Amino acid sequence: MDWISTRLPYRQTGYFSHIILDYLEQAKQLSPFYRHPVSAEGLRQSLEARKAFPTDRAALVQVLEEQYAGVLAGEASGGPSASGASGEIAGASATRVRENIARLAEETTFTVCTAHQPAIFTGHLYFIYKILHTIRLAEWLKEQHPAYHFVPIFYMGSEDADLDELGHIYLGGDKLIWETKQKGAVGRMKTKGLDKLYYRIEGQLAVQPHGKELMAMLKEAYLDSPDIQTATFKLLHALFAEYGLITIIADHAVFKKQLLSVFEDDLFRQEPTRIVSESIAGLSEHYKIQANPRSINLFYLKDDLRNRIERTPEGFQVVDTPLRFTDAGMRDELQRYPERFSPNVILRGLFQETILPNLAFIGGGGETAYWLELKALFDHYRTPFPVLILRNSFLLVEQHWMEKLGHAGFDLPDLFKGAAELVNELVRRDSENTLSLGEEIALANNYYERLKSLTRPVDPTLEQHVEALQARALEPIKTLEKKLLKAERRKFGDQQRQLAALKAALFPHDNLQERVENFMPWYAAMGPGFIRALYEHSLVLEQEFQVLAES
Repeated sequence: MDWISTRLPYRQTGYFSHIILDYLEQAKQLSPFYRHPVSAEGLRQSLEARKAFPTDRAALVQVLEEQYAGVLAGEASGGPSASGASGEIAGASATRVRENIARLAEETTFTVCTAHQPAIFTGHLYFIYKILHTIRLAEWLKEQHPAYHFVPIFYMGSEDADLDELGHIYLGGDKLIWETKQKGAVGRMKTKGLDKLYYRIEGQLAVQPHGKELMAMLKEAYLDSPDIQTATFKLLHALFAEYGLITIIADHAVFKKQLLSVFEDDLFRQEPTRIVSESIAGLSEHYKIQANPRSINLFYLKDDLRNRIERTPEGFQVVDTPLRFTDAGMRDELQRYPERFSPNVILRGLFQETILPNLAFIGGGGETAYWLELKALFDHYRTPFPVLILRNSFLLVEQHWMEKLGHAGFDLPDLFKGAAELVNELVRRDSENTLSLGEEIALANNYYERLKSLTRPVDPTLEQHVEALQARALEPIKTLEKKLLKAERRKFGDQQRQLAALKAALFPHDNLQERVENFMPWYAAMGPGFIRALYEHSLVLEQEFQVLAES
């Protein structure tokens, strides 16, 4: 299947926030809130800053080798991968992953990172898009700086506890929900109960050309894994190992130890909250704030518990639990069990950039907006702030929808107009009747302008009276024009239904396709070719929305 790309400015889509559009257009009022521009020069500056910042590469490699031991050992045997790749191809992918992990020990290797929580079955399409953008940027950086290596990283936000957001997918217009009573970090949740969703997906997609291949991949990931983070880890390896992607699960004591001083600052002095609140005060003069800090920005994480920590007169308490700590007890807990402290959105970015030798972070609109709140926090802790790059966005339009769009007489950019606006355009264009009363309105305006010129020399105060007469006279004419259009629309019932079906298919729930649909139906139809096609169309620094039309 071939795709033809049409690029649009993000502003033209109507689906992105004011702060993101201003960031893309480099609005002056946002310049204090980021370090480097989205450009080749900005990335060069980020590289220089990173070279001067120490990263515990030994710890990074140690944990990655530990996390990859199982999947790489299985592929070393030469058997087929879960994605259906031959033993030779799977072995080559494993080799590339091993090489990237080993290179992270070298001072000349850096990372490009994206992040997301472990949504079941990857959640929405943009999950795939942001990973491929990260891969393409890492490859582009190697072309620009051949003396260095660049590794694409997927940082799994496995400690997130929002199951309402992560525990469902949409498939064929239906919302499939993972029914579980588990609590705490989603990544640590057992995969029990996902077999019901698996068999539902199998019944719908196994008959597709690559359906069995997809189901084998999902079975190994979700039915043969103890928890969600392991399942997500396996699935991403099956999909992206050939591109050298490294997935990191940061829920590890070795990593948490590196941020102990920041955690202590947050618990005992609330320094991160003070710093970020000052940034928010500046941003809120122009923009809606994406994330607000709490007095303490750490959760207590143990087994199936991930609850907020609050200050009390006696020390600390873990909200909605009997757990209490004195100041001395909390310091002891932090030193002995750093893995029990989970950063929220305010501290997660600093944590990520401390453990990775990272140059750029690729995120969605919401992520980019809250990262803009964090630069002063990075400055305070003398940590390089990465280049913030808005992830790629796509709208995928199959051939039969392209045909319907063409029959309606519209072009791809017209898709982003509202359904009512499209119908009105169609009716005005195709109707045999005169629906515009523009000439009549112009004549009426001319008449009242003439009255003003006659009354002005006699008594200038009468001009306001004439303007009131003009407004009262024009209002019924404008109302009549709307009624004419409404009456004529009734004659275009079939066209209205076709346009409504088109919009509903491409913008489900009146949202961008990428924020609702899942990758699985596309993969079942196209197999790895779907990932390859998206990879080939993934932009690097252009920062434009793409419509991919099947040709």
